[in-house]
Amino acid sequence: MHRWLTLVSSVAGAVLVALDGTVLTVVQPSLQRSLGASFAEVQWTSTAYLVAVASLLVFAGRLGDRYGQRRMFALGMLGFGAASAGIALAPDIGWVIGLRVAQGVCGALLQPATLGMLRLAYPPDRLAMPLAVRTSAIGLAAAAGPLLGGALVSGPGWRTVFLLGVVPALAFGTAALVGVGARAKGAAGPALDLPGALLLALTLASLVHSLVASGAVRAAGLAVAALAGIAFVRRERRAADPLLPPGVIGSVPVAAALGLLVAVSAALFGTLFVETYVLQRDLGLDPLQSALRGVPLAVMMVASAPWCPVLLRRVGARWTVGVATALLALGGAVLSRATGTVALCCGFALLGAGFGTVMVAATHVVVRQAAVSAAGVAGGLQQTALNVGPVLGVAAATALMGAGARGVLLVLSAIAVMAVPLAALLPGRRVVSVTRSAVDGVLDRDHAPR
Repeated sequence: MHRWLTLVSSVAGAVLVALDGTVLTVVQPSLQRSLGASFAEVQWTSTAYLVAVASLLVFAGRLGDRYGQRRMFALGMLGFGAASAGIALAPDIGWVIGLRVAQGVCGALLQPATLGMLRLAYPPDRLAMPLAVRTSAIGLAAAAGPLLGGALVSGPGWRTVFLLGVVPALAFGTAALVGVGARAKGAAGPALDLPGALLLALTLASLVHSLVASGAVRAAGLAVAALAGIAFVRRERRAADPLLPPGVIGSVPVAAALGLLVAVSAALFGTLFVETYVLQRDLGLDPLQSALRGVPLAVMMVASAPWCPVLLRRVGARWTVGVATALLALGGAVLSRATGTVALCCGFALLGAGFGTVMVAATHVVVRQAAVSAAGVAGGLQQTALNVGPVLGVAAATALMGAGARGVLLVLSAIAVMAVPLAALLPGRRVVSVTRSAVDGVLDRDHAPR
């Protein structure tokens, strides 16, 4: 597969998942009325997907390392498209929830592969720009999703929203599958640690479910997550072929980058959750007016991503991520005091510039530091961080809302500020040594698509 086609496929997969997530909140009220569902049942259309995708991302990445990133991408795209078509035809809410679980499984196959394919296709020194293009496309999808979803719900109806991605998913999935079939079979990849995969899935599924639950269910979920997590760590220490290769999980820069992704995504999505109430309840704006105030976030996320590769070359990941994380925190602080249009737009713009830059730079560290043979696991860890972070942020915001929205926004900004020191653990201007770069160059040539 040519590099440009790999990039187009990676962007298509990322945009498909991003659109699905952004339009769902627009669809839910109409879906509830149409199917006669309860509020709790409608919430499960989100929860079921989150639990499924978060619990399987790392294992799916390992499957890609063993059986091929393109194969996982193809299966994920085809399955995601088929599940979307099924939801559009679903007769009741039970079918919708079940098919959302299927979408989560397919999304878990798809998302790490979109990063793993880029790691295989591009030399390490040229990886930042395709990651920036991918991030910009996600920003555009995040901006367009609610507008497109609202137009379709108001016109043909909520079912047409789920038909949006069916044709692209089937087209890209089929093309990737044909490409896989045309390749000669190579040597088997790394072995699969199935007990470790099950323990990690239980840990993440329990954690995510507990964060979106409440009361005794939350306490029980956290307890199960803690016990499963301890068992997973013990298993990984003893396994001959652990699910998480020591070269990935034992890397200080990778661990710091993942921590930053969790922190900034928690701060961003928690802030967006709170600002929805501030704009509509406290300031009396309607949904359209609220959405327009948030446009600078998407604009700056798209605009900042292409500049990130330049910053990485000139000052390195350490300064790039540190300053960008501080900008995101400043954006939250501005929003905690903002009431006028200019102040609101400035706050959202700072959020978008900070998050877009951190997403590209931290992802670059995670994917680049991983060996070619562990590209899928690295992609799975990155996607897990970006799925768990928002759940943590919204859960924290929900728990603290009684103290007042302004105070919650300052707490979320503080989360980002506390993550800034992690940037000191990232590489400076020289990302890797000359020896490591040479080795990566040889590996990339050996694994380059033919």
